[in-house]
Amino acid sequence: MPVFQLAKDSYWFPYPTLADLDGLLAFGGDLSIPRLLNAYSNGIFPWYNPGEEILWWCPHNRFVIFPKEIHISRSMKKKMRKNNYEIKINTDFSQIIKKCRNSRDESWITDEMEAAYNELFNFGYIMCVGIYENEVLVGGIYGVIIGKCFFGESMFSHTNNASKIALINLCKILSEKNFAFVDCQFHTEHLESMGGRYISWNEYHKLLREGISQI
Repeated sequence: MPVFQLAKDSYWFPYPTLADLDGLLAFGGDLSIPRLLNAYSNGIFPWYNPGEEILWWCPHNRFVIFPKEIHISRSMKKKMRKNNYEIKINTDFSQIIKKCRNSRDESWITDEMEAAYNELFNFGYIMCVGIYENEVLVGGIYGVIIGKCFFGESMFSHTNNASKIALINLCKILSEKNFAFVDCQFHTEHLESMGGRYISWNEYHKLLREGISQI
């Protein structure tokens, strides 16, 4: 499959199923709000290394968590019952994305991406969950929301299980609001242990279209 080059003066994307077997679909373009919203609305997301051109991905099989299926281990339930932390929704997003970026030696969250997602937050297209202990931000998760779809972007944890607690509470909120899915983008063992699983592109696309229509 060819990898398509995007122009900066158009928000057009090739059809998602034209992505190669790894999921790479296109390169170029920019991280403007209209382009990002168009991308996520079609199951496409940016992911690239600092200094590279922007790469746009759309894996054929999607790794998702259905909010009602989030797995909570016995030990996690015990920790959560202690409730020695505070949960804040859509608070301190600029700090959450910065901590997600700084929690890794090499992060795909570039200066350009950090600025773009802060702008998305200001327009109401980002949801984040922060976990606080003694008023200190120790864990969190954020992603893009369009309609009833949540597209997970990153999480961090500065204490044991803080990111898991953030994900569990995120799924609780999304379940109550009847969200279609948490799009994990790529598989990790950590997310699989929390209930993540693969679904086909056809199933994902159907859920995506239904969820996006509920804006």
